[in-house]
Amino acid sequence: MSSYPPPGPGPGSGPGPGIGGVGARIEEAVELIEMELRHAIAYVNDAVVPQVRKESITALRTVAGKLRDLADRFEQNGSPRR
Repeated sequence: MSSYPPPGPGPGSGPGPGIGGVGARIEEAVELIEMELRHAIAYVNDAVVPQVRKESITALRTVAGKLRDLADRFEQNGSPRR
């Protein structure tokens, strides 16, 4: 079952002069697309962005710890050999 409205009346029977059935259907399609885009943007802002931030913070903390360990190893091994 589709969530789109059923096809409208044929050409020439639209709501106003110069707007036929095809024009009205295009306007409906544009409205549906805009609505879906608003939903997609809201989902990204409300669910995806916070999760990415959370995981990025965790990843940065992990990398910082590994860099700290690497710096400690360099320090323990003394000056570089030539």
